[in-house]
Amino acid sequence: MTETIAGIRIPDSTLANEATELIRDTTTPLIFHHSRRVFLFGSLQSQRLGIEPDPELLYVAALFHDTGLVPPVRGTTQRFELDGADAARAFLAARGFSAAETDTVWTAIALHTTPEVPYRMSPVIAATTAGVETDVLGLRLTELDRAAIDAVTAVHPRPDFKNAILQAFADGFAERPETTFGTVNADVLEHFVPGFRRTDFVDVIKNSAWPE
Repeated sequence: MTETIAGIRIPDSTLANEATELIRDTTTPLIFHHSRRVFLFGSLQSQRLGIEPDPELLYVAALFHDTGLVPPVRGTTQRFELDGADAARAFLAARGFSAAETDTVWTAIALHTTPEVPYRMSPVIAATTAGVETDVLGLRLTELDRAAIDAVTAVHPRPDFKNAILQAFADGFAERPETTFGTVNADVLEHFVPGFRRTDFVDVIKNSAWPE
């Protein structure tokens, strides 16, 4: 049966159902509920922005966007966003999606912590970031209808979400602190890891191999 939350229809295709089952089974309740809210808030913000992302591709992007924070997707050699993007690409490619479609979802996930840029790109990419920014940062939350927000959080609640997601970030970066260079993720480690000092961009330039 089709599920509708806050007027947004949850995709009910075989692909969407497989993605739902996979993310529910391999991540945490925190990540699962957050990811579903990202889809719903991304869809609601899309209406406000006047864009029309492909619902199925947006759903996959939303569900996979934070899988790089937790096993089995989490690695130690690259940014967590790339772990999730790579997993989503493999998931879609194995199911016959085109290179263009998989590239769109990959980019949506890879850029979801990058301010501003995604909004200049395709609707799926923009909507993924819009959903993340609404749920995690509260950006443009007040521009959504209160009843719609309540409908989303009634199905996918946010108990102590601010503290819980920050801890999930800290845990997700702990074994690869160097990958946070130049990203907002360094802020998390600076708050939560004693002795952590972010790599300074100015120091990198001044101490580069160039002789002057």
